[in-house]
Parts: sequence; structure tokens; C-alpha cells
Amino acid sequence: MENPVFRVHTPSEPMMKARKPSPCSIVIFGATGDLAKRKLIPALYHLTRDQAMPESFSIIGFSRTVPEATAFREELLRALSDFSPDPIDPEVWQRFESSIFTMQGSFTELESFHALKRYMDELDGTRQTKGNRLFYLATLPTFFPKILKSLKAAELVHPAGPPDQQPWTRVVIEKPFGHDLSSAIELNRLAASVLDERQTYRIDHYMGKETVQNILVFRFGNSIFEPIWNHKYIDYVEVTMAENLGVEGRGDFYDQTGVVRDIIQNHLLEVLTLCAMEPPVSFGADDLRDEKLKILRSLRPVTIDGLPKHAVFGQYRGYLDEKGVAPASRTPTFAAVKVMIDNWRWQGVPFYMRAGKRLPTKTTEVVIHFHPIPFCLFGREDVCQMLKPNVLRLRLQPNEGIELCFSSKVPGEDLNVADVTMDFSYARAFKKSPPDAYERLLLDAMRGDAMLFSRRDAVEAAWTFITPILKAWEEELDRGPQEYEPGSEGPLDSMKLLWSDGHAWRPLA
Repeated sequence: MENPVFRVHTPSEPMMKARKPSPCSIVIFGATGDLAKRKLIPALYHLTRDQAMPESFSIIGFSRTVPEATAFREELLRALSDFSPDPIDPEVWQRFESSIFTMQGSFTELESFHALKRYMDELDGTRQTKGNRLFYLATLPTFFPKILKSLKAAELVHPAGPPDQQPWTRVVIEKPFGHDLSSAIELNRLAASVLDERQTYRIDHYMGKETVQNILVFRFGNSIFEPIWNHKYIDYVEVTMAENLGVEGRGDFYDQTGVVRDIIQNHLLEVLTLCAMEPPVSFGADDLRDEKLKILRSLRPVTIDGLPKHAVFGQYRGYLDEKGVAPASRTPTFAAVKVMIDNWRWQGVPFYMRAGKRLPTKTTEVVIHFHPIPFCLFGREDVCQMLKPNVLRLRLQPNEGIELCFSSKVPGEDLNVADVTMDFSYARAFKKSPPDAYERLLLDAMRGDAMLFSRRDAVEAAWTFITPILKAWEEELDRGPQEYEPGSEGPLDSMKLLWSDGHAWRPLA
């Protein structure tokens, strides 16, 4: 079968032209960690290769064990060779490595931050970075409060001003942002005592994915979909993030976090809000985030009594044998949650979120199931039953694209109906794969564009919905997570969660 031909008509001028960031210094706290080597440094290298970085910039790796600059650059080159999908360009690397510096210091000692300030002031002169500072907290969450306090005490944070202020300070805070509602509120309170909200960039890398952002363009840029994007035409919605790997040596972290905190509270709720929100008045950061917040505040609370009908928790067989996992751990590696949105557009439409490890495949997707036709189209019940409802599948990763399934007559004299699928692929249509999410998010942080970052009130609204579910589960000590086989689609009760409503998950295998 031949691949379909996609004709992409790109306008001569973009609707919104991206601006180049102003010169700045980027400090990575936790520079020797996995996140910095796997994601941040490759992203900054690719931005340098694509000439998207500022005209002048410096990157300072800060940690207690970071080596001197020459040795650190060699480490990063080896990591880049391992984690970059493209061969390393020697000329680009030579230009990039000249911007990399290091500083040994402790996250818990104020003098280290005073020394950092002196070093950054020196680099402002030699690197022409104009005093602009981007701090990236790529550390364990336990260090966030101390780092934030020390940034203020060492006078590393410029006062917030208008959007075009020079010099500027911005701080990127990695997830998880809090462990529950009370800890998120406390961390937000602390951040607000150090930074203006305009300086605070709470990152969820899923928002940097091209396919996630395309949900907005697909919905609001196509008049054939937006008018039917509501309860009158949509029966139910699935939001899935499946992984085929286990905890992979991260048992200590994962056993304290679990799938709900790690995936559902942030990644899947972010995707859900984009699928369900009303059109914003503009694509400005606060206009977009205002509409997402309305959805989070419209989520119907899940009560303790209603937990069995709205949430299922599972644990793959063999999880308790993983290094770092407590012998009697109840931490779920799989969760499915039924969500209802109490507003005019979505009244009565269930949104089912599921996430898990050791599932048959690795995929993140949104599946929109439309209502079946309301009558027997051809006057015969047996033919009518053959007409399956339309299904729209947004593939967020991998094999990024969009599928639409509909019914069609099979050629021939007999009346025979078949399901056919229209399949759009990013890679085939645009002749390239979408860039890594961290590239877009790092650029936006340097630009001062907070549209794809979480705002304080949205973080707390998400935790307001999730925390009662976690509390009810963690207090229900007489019921453990359901064991499921690695490579299966999760515990059986996750299937029953939908069957009770007359629905079914799209198969993962």
C-alpha cells in the first residue's frame, strides 16, 4: 500500500514570528545530573546549531561535584554523542563548548551563591551577557527551597519590571512542583517571596512538544472540528500515556512518587485542559492559561466513597523486587482515573486518563470517540450495527500524527461497509521530526514567554483535584494495588471502569 501524499501549504510569512532571545547567562543547578546531560545540554547544543541562541550567552554548570570546565566539556561531549539523535558537528561543538563554564558549590551554603554572583558579574563583562540571568533548577525537589532563598540572599535576582526590562532574571523550576496540595502551596508561597510570578517558570516538558501545542491549532484553526467539539457530538475521551519500561533503576524516587504524582497530576491534566478549554481571546500567556485554569476548576471532585467508581490503581508484577522499592510498597505503577467536567461544553462527557509502566508499548495519545449515528441508516438493523462511531486519534508520541476513522462503502455490487482511516504523519508531511520539547521551552524561558509554563493558580487547582484521590487511596490500607502482568494493558478493573459506562479503551498492543 502506498503512503498517502500530504500537500503542505506553508504561508510566506508566519502568523506569529518567534523573536530571538536577548544575551544571557544560563546557570544549571545540578549540572552533573541525568536531566542536564540527557536533555538540557543537547537542547542547548541543537539551538546553537540552528542559530536560535542569543548572539552572546554563557552556560554555567553548578554543583558540588562538577569538574573544572575543560573536563566538564569533555563529559558533555560524550553525553551529547550518546543522547543526540544527530551526529555532532565539530564546528558547532567548538563554538558551543566555548560558552560552557563551571563552578563548584553547595546548594545549602550561602557563600557558594555569593561566589556565583561574583563569577556571573565577571562573565557579564567578558561574554557581553548584559546581566540577564536564567537559573534552571535541575535538582532534587528537596533543594528547591534552599536554592530559591539563597538566590535572593546573594542578590542574584533582579527586581521584576516591564516585559522588555534589562537586565532580567528568570527561574525555571522542574517538576514535581510539590508532593500534594499543601506542599505546592508552601513552595508557591516561598517562590513568591523571592520572585515575581513573571519570573517564575514552572516547567512541564510535555507542553513543549509540538504535537501537544498542535492540539490548539487543530481545534481552533479548523472550522470542521470546533463546532462539534462538545457533548452533543463527543461520547467520551481517552488520554493515555503508556510506557513499556519499568522504573529502570529509579526505584528510590519512583516509590516516593508513583504514577499519579509523576504523570497524571501534571502531564495528563495539562493535555486534558488543552483538549477541553474554551478558545482564548489571544495566544498570550495569561489568556491561554486563564482558559486552562477554568477547566481545572470545573473538574468534578472525586469523593472517598466514589473512589472505586472513578479510579483504579495497579502495580506490575516484579515491581517489589526492583532496587530501592519498599518490600510492601503500595505505590501504584498504573492508574486510571475517570474525570467529569462540569461546564456547558462537556456536561456528561467522561474523560478517562490512564498512565502506567510495563505496558505493551510506549505511546502518548488522545482518542476522541464521537457518538454513534442515532438511527439505522439503511433501514436494516444488521447493517446499522456495522457502522462504528467515528474516532479521532491524536498521536502525541511516538510516530507523531493524527488519525481519523470513518465508515465507507466497499466497492462492488453488494452493500458492504468498512472502517477506513485517514492518517497524517508529521515526519512524512513536513519531511522532519518535531524538535525536542526542551528546545522550545528553554527558548521561551530566555524570551520571557510563559505561555507553555504553569501558573501558580493552575498548579494549585490541579493539586486540589488530585490530592483527595491520593489521600483516599493512601488511607485505604486494606486494599492494595491490583497486580498486572508486564506487557499487559494493566489491571482488569481499568477495563471495567469504562465497561460500566458502555465504553472501552483503545487497545495498546
